[in-house]
Amino acid sequence: MRTMCQETSTLLLDMNVTIHETSMVFPSKQTEKKSMFLSNIDKALNFDVKTVHFFEANKDFPPQIVTEKLKKALEDALVAYDFLAGRLKKNSETNRLEIDCNSEGVGFVVASSEYPLDQIGDLAYPNQAFAQFVHKTDDFLKIGDIPLCVVQVTSFQCGGFAIGITTSHTSFDGLSFKTFLENLATLASNMPLDVTLCHNRQLLAARSPPRVNFPHPEMIKFDNIPLRTKSSIFKSTSEELDFKVFQLNSKHINCLKEKAKSNNNIHVTSFNVISAHLWRCKTLSGTYDPNKSSTILYAVDIRSRLNPPLPKAYIGNAVLFAYASTKCEELRKCEFSKLVEMVGEGSRRMNDEYARSIIDWGELYSGFPNGEILVSSWWRLGFEEVEYPWGKPKYCCPLVYRSKDLILLFPPFRGSSEGGDEGVNILLALPHIEMENFQSLFYTF
Repeated sequence: MRTMCQETSTLLLDMNVTIHETSMVFPSKQTEKKSMFLSNIDKALNFDVKTVHFFEANKDFPPQIVTEKLKKALEDALVAYDFLAGRLKKNSETNRLEIDCNSEGVGFVVASSEYPLDQIGDLAYPNQAFAQFVHKTDDFLKIGDIPLCVVQVTSFQCGGFAIGITTSHTSFDGLSFKTFLENLATLASNMPLDVTLCHNRQLLAARSPPRVNFPHPEMIKFDNIPLRTKSSIFKSTSEELDFKVFQLNSKHINCLKEKAKSNNNIHVTSFNVISAHLWRCKTLSGTYDPNKSSTILYAVDIRSRLNPPLPKAYIGNAVLFAYASTKCEELRKCEFSKLVEMVGEGSRRMNDEYARSIIDWGELYSGFPNGEILVSSWWRLGFEEVEYPWGKPKYCCPLVYRSKDLILLFPPFRGSSEGGDEGVNILLALPHIEMENFQSLFYTF
């Protein structure tokens, strides 16, 4: 196993990015003016997601040509993805958040860095300066206007470039964003889309009347939390944090799988053993209270779990949070196989009736996911496999998120000696002492 760690003093903290142009991109054809219904899952995820996609130099596609092709592809994509050129609004009659499909456009930024790509540091290491490669949506070109998407192309001195994309999570989950990237790449190759997208988010509407048929400890109501302590696992913190990337290769993951099978011949997944390992290490790295409960959350795609299943081309958020919970003392003492079984049970619990019950819960209450740790997996979404005219990305990563409760899984850097194709990078941020404890536990267990 390997820990990727750099001292802050050695990181390149200023990418010397110059913004050359900011503009709006509009659909290439007229689109219908309408309001788009947002499901309870969509409206609960009202925050921005920022990703950076790095590309090496391609003599046939210098950054200027890429910028032109990407902008034209985006104009064409906004015909099929008309909602993305709209704006969030509150419906005065229903008091629900929805998207006003008004063709007001998405943001587009052209920028350059004074550095070549190979001098900005290890792309797999969480450098907060990468934020200079994406652009905020708030007040993009005028006060009060917040596009649902802003795309920034930043060229490097070597001819390489980064495409930074900010999108509202109300628009996409990870799988539908991957589809959007594939369609953008197809359009940039001057090819038509071959998939009819499913925009009907009413497929995930609450039942009438709502029926909450299960307890949902993975959710907490706003009313049950003192005002001064209201926070969320999605909320960043001003607390001083250390950032580290822990790397597991396929041999390490297989070792954890064998450990999980030690007492019974159960089927275990790579995700479940990694999550169980992280749950134990993260919980025990902080202040230890044996009688305190600890809950791990992780996203489960419900497309194929519903009856009938959602169309594969469903655009929108179709993920819900599965959970496992136990006492800290149990986390410390119990067999690893039992922890893995608890994590797996969270996914098995997520059938049609349970998923509908959570959606209905969101119709009755205001609240947010409730847990001490959220494992967010970008590991196998496949952003790095999207084939653009100028090639596949050298690396894709989310921006560093200042939350000590959020752990990100993402693919290893291409060509890395640690990891290989089946390896995983694990990014987390913790206060210094907790990070030292976590690192010790990570290797001890």
